[in-house]
Amino acid sequence: MYTHHNLPWLESPFFDAELQASDLSEADKTFVKNYAENGYAIIDPGIDEALIDTIVSTMIPTFDKLKNEDKRVQDAWKFNEHVRKVATSQVVMDKLRLLYKREPFPFQTLNFPVGTQQKTHSDMIHFNSIPARFMCGVWVAFEDITNDNGPLHYYPGSHKLPFYDMIDMGVKASDSVEMKKNIMVYAENYEIFIEDMVKAMGLKKAILNIKKGQALIWSANLLHGGEKILRPGASRHSQVTHYYFEGCIYYSPKLSDIAINRLYLGDLVNIITGEKVKSTYFGKTVKADTKLYLQQQTIKQLSRISHLFPRPVVDKIKSIVRKSW
Repeated sequence: MYTHHNLPWLESPFFDAELQASDLSEADKTFVKNYAENGYAIIDPGIDEALIDTIVSTMIPTFDKLKNEDKRVQDAWKFNEHVRKVATSQVVMDKLRLLYKREPFPFQTLNFPVGTQQKTHSDMIHFNSIPARFMCGVWVAFEDITNDNGPLHYYPGSHKLPFYDMIDMGVKASDSVEMKKNIMVYAENYEIFIEDMVKAMGLKKAILNIKKGQALIWSANLLHGGEKILRPGASRHSQVTHYYFEGCIYYSPKLSDIAINRLYLGDLVNIITGEKVKSTYFGKTVKADTKLYLQQQTIKQLSRISHLFPRPVVDKIKSIVRKSW
């Protein structure tokens, strides 16, 4: 049997034979096979309830400061050690090693006080790797989740669909580095494309009702989103941690055009070690294209201060930056 493939064994054409020949317990074989077939798994990571309650209480002041409707705090692990403990759960790490046969590392946390009501999407549009699909998400419920407080929804088996990149929507993604433009392009193209595809293919939606402390692991390409909040004022405290796996190039497809060598590499930190993560290709470090990186960072910085200047002036400067590089 060919054993040198460089992709998650879950995605391997030899997966069934490899699983059968493995020395895993029957329980682990069943767990891995179900994940491979469905694209998700519900687990109990054994997170102490007191730790969950501490995160909820210590995050409330931060949530209260949020002005926009999108009530989420990214990378709270940087200032909240309790959030970091959930992200580095040994039970979760062991499950990911079992599923992907490669060392995982958490690189981003998102904490929520309420349901996101987010449209259906695949995380691969935000986080992808080379080799592909060495990425997953883990969502932990910090309270009981029911139909009325905005539960997650997902489409079992949808991870087996092709990955649809921005080019498939007729969009040159690397032109959308500016945050506001990127959000608009994403909403007007990707979200609508996925919504229409789900309808056209007749995909069946599942709703995630789980208990406080339980967790959902989902594959990189599993379609998922957030349901409507049916009970006004309902909370839905939770934490998402995104994980990559060692030995890959890490990039964001919604900002990249691989065909013309415009790859937007992730600026990642391993939450376990606190150290920056390097993208690698067959063991060699891959660095961001200097010209593209400088262009992207310059436009980002301009976007952050654009409110201080007349719009025509900002647009002119951005146009000059793009042309000069």
